[in-house]
Amino acid sequence: MSPSKTLFFLCLSFITGIFLESLVEIPQFFVWVILFLAVLIIFIFLISREVSFLPRGKKLTIMLVVGFCLLFLVLGVARMQISEFNIANNKLSKLNGKGQIVLTGTIYSEPDVRDTYQKIKVKVGLPAQAGDSLILVTTNRYPEYEYLDVIKLIGKLETPGQTEDGAILGSYKNYLMKDGIYSAMNFVAIEKIGQAKPNILQKIYSTILWSKQKIRESIRHNFSPPQSSILEGTILGDNGAMTSDLKNKLNITGLRHIIAVSGTHVVILSAIIMSVLLAFGFWRGQAFYIALIFICIYIVFTGLPPSGVRAGIMGLIYLLSQKIGRQTMSSRLIALACALMLLINPLLLFYDVGFQLSFLAVLGLIYLEPLIKNFIKRLTKEKVEDFVGIFSTTFAAQIFTLPIMIYNFGNVSFVSPITNLLVLPIVYGLMVFGFLVSTIGALFDFLGWILSIPCWFLLTYFVKVIDIFSQPQMAKSITNVSWVWPVVFYLILGSVIWFLKTKYNKEFI
Repeated sequence: MSPSKTLFFLCLSFITGIFLESLVEIPQFFVWVILFLAVLIIFIFLISREVSFLPRGKKLTIMLVVGFCLLFLVLGVARMQISEFNIANNKLSKLNGKGQIVLTGTIYSEPDVRDTYQKIKVKVGLPAQAGDSLILVTTNRYPEYEYLDVIKLIGKLETPGQTEDGAILGSYKNYLMKDGIYSAMNFVAIEKIGQAKPNILQKIYSTILWSKQKIRESIRHNFSPPQSSILEGTILGDNGAMTSDLKNKLNITGLRHIIAVSGTHVVILSAIIMSVLLAFGFWRGQAFYIALIFICIYIVFTGLPPSGVRAGIMGLIYLLSQKIGRQTMSSRLIALACALMLLINPLLLFYDVGFQLSFLAVLGLIYLEPLIKNFIKRLTKEKVEDFVGIFSTTFAAQIFTLPIMIYNFGNVSFVSPITNLLVLPIVYGLMVFGFLVSTIGALFDFLGWILSIPCWFLLTYFVKVIDIFSQPQMAKSITNVSWVWPVVFYLILGSVIWFLKTKYNKEFI
């Protein structure tokens, strides 16, 4: 067994351990039994050369891998249990619902500003009581606050609710929990008392946020809603200025993923960039580095949020899989990336839908997209490379992410394949012109206005597609979806792909 394949199984075992502990609380007795069994198997391997009746060769190697897989399974369980212990013993969360409290803290990230209110993540410290903890503060739209502002909060701590903006996020409480937020304050008294002294990394991050604000102002100067809202979402990942009506239309048309910093968005964007560059005659190696630079710049533009960084990693994985050109190596790379992310934060597996969608989108592009592309080429028997690439990329990502979207958000768009096919071809141009307008326009108003003209036509086309296909009958809400259905769907999908890969191996790989 090759080292890369062994690493793949070890990563899967670690992920499985986190998965099992997330589903049910595994008793310590079973954990110790599995650990003992793993150590026993590894010990037998070590003494095998001295004992003649024990298995040899390939069987011995498999036995050693099984032993380490069991060990990594235990490590996954232990990592999740440590996270659960930290959540259960968070001292600040024990003050939730205990009455009025006074806290002093520092704004930890860029405030999330909406139409009538803003959400602020605050890092607070209560020496000898709670240590450093994060809380989510919801307050009025004004006065405005900035990253690293030191503020005093007077009010009640609460446990975060279950929904956000009326849309079910699986559980908003769990959604915040994976970011280390277990307490919230809503419309309490706030007093700004100073500014924290930044370290080097915080200075860099502050500069990025300052640049982001200038770009945001440039977009709003050159465009009016809803074009400005769409461009802010596409370029900066900001949905704060987006109206509820526009969000609803994007959900109905299945285009919400474009106006977000998500792994699905970045992966599809990476695929489009690669397709366009290859169509222009670039070598695959050249296209890889250009697309990589573009994705890195994009993530910096968004302000380096955790979701954006994870999205960038997903885009990088996809680009690497394209450069490597081998599906087996790509799948092992995905497993390694997933295991490393879960090692840092095991709550991502169950509580971060974006994390799930990101990996599923990458798997769809690696395993299903080549099948769809070759199937279309066999039917048409013509060279329609660009069209086929855009369609197969979109369709593969949507098929792989559809069950999770339905399970978590309860919304099925009947027109999503059509709208994505109509919009995705212009996304690359929209982002290029959007970057130029927002950056050059921040420095030179006249040049920004000139460059805004082609961008305005693209945005107007985008809005027209949304308006035409956003009728209520174009989508259906589904509630109380059992977790069994996504599992059955992926089992069937995996079996079909495996069968096709086996039967048409020479044609498709």
